[in-house]
This record gives sequence, C-alpha cells and structure tokens, in this order.
Amino acid sequence: MIAKIVKGSNFKGVVNYILDKEKDARILVCDGLFAENKETIAGSFEAQVRMNPKVTKPVGHIALAFSKEDKHRLTDRAMAGIALEYLGKMGIKDTQILIVRHFDKEHPHVHIAFNRIANDGRTISDRNERIHSTRVCKELTRKYGLYFADGKEQVKRHRLKEPDKTKYELYSILKSEVSRCGNWNMLIANLEKQGVEVRFKYKGKSDDIQGVIFSMNGYLFSGSKIDRRFSYSKIDATLNANRHEERQRVMGSQTADYEYPMHQSPQFEPNGSNDLYSGSIGLFMSDNANAQADENYFEEQLKRKNKRKKQRKIRF
Repeated sequence: MIAKIVKGSNFKGVVNYILDKEKDARILVCDGLFAENKETIAGSFEAQVRMNPKVTKPVGHIALAFSKEDKHRLTDRAMAGIALEYLGKMGIKDTQILIVRHFDKEHPHVHIAFNRIANDGRTISDRNERIHSTRVCKELTRKYGLYFADGKEQVKRHRLKEPDKTKYELYSILKSEVSRCGNWNMLIANLEKQGVEVRFKYKGKSDDIQGVIFSMNGYLFSGSKIDRRFSYSKIDATLNANRHEERQRVMGSQTADYEYPMHQSPQFEPNGSNDLYSGSIGLFMSDNANAQADENYFEEQLKRKNKRKKQRKIRF
C-alpha cells in the first residue's frame, strides 16, 4: 500500500478526474457532500472553502494504491475501511470526503478528495504529511497482512522516461555486481564493460573519499541517490564482506583438501592402547620443521589461487 498526495486549488478539476466514467469509477464514501452529480459535489466543496478564504490550496487529493497480489481480498467495503482508517491516522477528519474506486488499472486503487478546510473552518495541517503518510501506509500494510512490494523491483520500467530510465537500469546493474565483487578494482572493471563509469568524490583537497558517482547514458547519479545501499561507505563495506567470505571459503576448501604428511598421521595399534590419543596430539605438536612445511604449503596454495585472478589497479 502506497499513497500519493497532491494539493490544489480547483475542486471541479479533481472531482471530474476521479469520477471519470472511462475509469469505471465507483463511489465508496461520500461524506458531507450533496452527491446528485459532479457539479453538486464540487459545489459542496467550494461552499465550505469560503469559510476560510485565506487558504490558497484547499483541495486535498490522495491516491491509495495496493498490490495486485491483494486484488482478491480488497472488496469495496475493505478498501473503504482502510482508506478511512488511513485518513484518521493522518489527522484528516471532521471534513468533507469523497472516496472513489477506479478499475482502469491492474492493481486496486482508490482516489480520495477531501477539503483541507474542516467543518468548523479550521485548516487541516499538512506538516510532514509525506513522512507521516509513509509510516501510516507501512503500519496498515502490516496490520491487514497486505503484500509488501520492493518499490524498485515493482516499477514498470518500460513506462519510465529519462533520466529515471537510466537510474533504474543502474540500480539493476549495481545490485548484481556489488554482491559478487570483492574489491573496487573488480567492480569498476565489471561496470565499465556495461557502459558505467565510476568517479569518486573527495573531502576537500585530501585523498579521503566521501562519495561515489556513477555515469551512464550521459547522466550522473550519486550512489545514494540510486539507492541508499549504494552509497560509497555501504558499497565499500559490502565489498569487504564479500572478500572476507571468499577468503574463508578458500581457506576452508584448502584445509579440507590438505593431506597430512605420513609422519603426522595417527598410528593405530591392534592392542587397543591409547595410541589414537597420542597420534592426535602429534597433529598439533609437530616440531619446527614440520610446522614450517605446513606454512609453506598453505602459502604456495594461496599464491596459485591469486595468480588465477587478474585485477586492475586503480589509484584513489
């Protein structure tokens, strides 16, 4: 569930829009309005506005959209109830309200027109309304067990225009590459192959990096503007974590494949003595020469592993 909030000055325009027959509009709630037709509804809104003519944008318009995954559950009654609860939590009450359901899209949604001039003439506050709305939407989505969608994953990209089209393309590329690279050199090389240029922002005239910028199709985006997970610090932390995980995996694999020298193998005697215990001790208490041999073995294996990786070197 998400909400888009718009304010305006013309009730006739918003009423005509949300009651458009081509949108297969259906009125769910009509409170405090003379609902004979579009003209009487708009006239009712405008009459109340005259109680507080100082407000230049008395029109409130909210579109509440739900996931298509919940379409089978969202009856008219359910959507009207959720919409009214949303308005109550937003502090939009004791005023004229029109809630209309549209059926012109694949996902369920309603449009709400309300008067920012309350029934007693006071102005309904819009302070921090977008932050408040986001919190209320999440609260109601959880309360009613509605589908939680990843906003960026659900965007219909074929409808996007530039620069948003490139921004979402960058999001997909970064999501894939950052998760599988172990350092900045590798990441930059992989991004360049896909037409993405990487630049760094420095603190003053120092060499301290404080941000990263991605360039594609002639558009520039700071990492955090694409998504908060793609700020310089968060990408750097992810790359370090990837590198640590790879090292752990390599070391674990080498340890599993390592064959102990014959002189260190446990000795088993048929007499059932405690030679198994003694042999195990031998694995961890070898002399200096044996310890050095073990160390040389692991170093040689790491060198061979590193030779297989070709990495470009970048100077920050």
